[in-house]
Amino acid sequence: MSLDIVILAAGQGTRMRSALPKVLHPVADKPMLGHVIDTARSLQPQSIQVVIGHGADKVRERLAADDLNFVIQAEQLGTGHAVAQALPQLSADTVLILYGDVPLIETATLQRLLALVSDDRLGLLTVELADPTGYGRIVRDGNGVVQAIVEHKDASEAQRQIREGNTGILAVPGKRLADWLGRLSNSNAQGEYYLTDVIAMAVADGLTVATERAADEMEVLGANDRIQLAQLECHYQQRLARRLMAQGVTLRDPHRFDVRGQVSVGRDVTIDINVILEGKVVIEDFVSIGPNCVIKDSVLRKGAIVKANSHLDGAEMGEGADCGPFARLRPGTKLGAKAHVGNFVELKNAVLGEGAKAGHLSYLGDAEIGARTNIGAGTITCNYDGANKFRTVLGEDVFIGSNSALVAPVTLGDRATTGAGSVVTSDVPADTLAVGRAKQRNIEGWKRPTKK
Repeated sequence: MSLDIVILAAGQGTRMRSALPKVLHPVADKPMLGHVIDTARSLQPQSIQVVIGHGADKVRERLAADDLNFVIQAEQLGTGHAVAQALPQLSADTVLILYGDVPLIETATLQRLLALVSDDRLGLLTVELADPTGYGRIVRDGNGVVQAIVEHKDASEAQRQIREGNTGILAVPGKRLADWLGRLSNSNAQGEYYLTDVIAMAVADGLTVATERAADEMEVLGANDRIQLAQLECHYQQRLARRLMAQGVTLRDPHRFDVRGQVSVGRDVTIDINVILEGKVVIEDFVSIGPNCVIKDSVLRKGAIVKANSHLDGAEMGEGADCGPFARLRPGTKLGAKAHVGNFVELKNAVLGEGAKAGHLSYLGDAEIGARTNIGAGTITCNYDGANKFRTVLGEDVFIGSNSALVAPVTLGDRATTGAGSVVTSDVPADTLAVGRAKQRNIEGWKRPTKK
């Protein structure tokens, strides 16, 4: 059966107290609406219609894509009115209604819901609530058959005792939708056109309302303020933490761990507290990540070790390589197998060959460093002249003395050596010692300045 998806994302979100449209507020560094769109895409619909209103230009600019069609709801007159704005774009057998501020809805839940829909049956997602205040109530007859949804403000005292709440997520036969929406009335406490009134119409028309229940309240929670947004963030992170642990990851404390992107993990991975994984991160078997590390868009090969307080962005660590503590690997950095980067070393667009070492206090930018080369403390590659970048190339088994400045472009051959404190401005042949420093003079009888 073909599928159209309508995502309602026109609300203002006044309780957020923000200039940012509500659906653009992030969970795990992605707009809430972005999460919903990704879930919608996973269902492979023939179209995704996003109904926008408040902050429409910002929403469109942030999330525009070839597979999305944005529909304007100029006046916010209720959920039924919002869906009606998308009607001219809908032609599928089934229409699924989602919400741009309900980011944690799972693909599997929606697949179960869609399986309920047929020409004479629609699917309604409900949830059991400890406190259903504010939710529409699912009203059933004595046989448990759904009869209607009554909004909280319109519910009687008896109906308010019902704990089964409406999530708003609905899957309906496409050919019925236009008729139902055309018959909606705004004669209610809010003066709005409720999409939920479709349920009573479907019952009156002889259709069955089949229900699927969400796994928990958090899966279908919408964020109306910053407190609920924080609750969604916590739940999302705990959900990911459980999934990673099921795949063979040891998290020292699952409550102090954040994923803000896509993570692929191997087995026997260990991650300490306060680690943040951003963008696309690949972590292979036997990797260990120490506390307080930020790793973004990086690849950690088998057995790599990231020590405490290190920051990786766009880097790749080879098998058995290690970095940190307090290392910074910037975009374009590649560490070969068993390469070592120590504390307070920064690399940018640099390749460190197999077994090469940069132990401490160095900056290596736009550099190619051969296998087993050793970089002494305080070494820098002078790669930028204020306008252009230049490369430094070091061969294999090179030894760079402490406090050396390598002024690019410069090449040092295999097994070349620089004396400590050297400024190297010319190429150094293989098996050669380069000493580029002023000759020391000792001045006897020199008096230090004294304070006048």
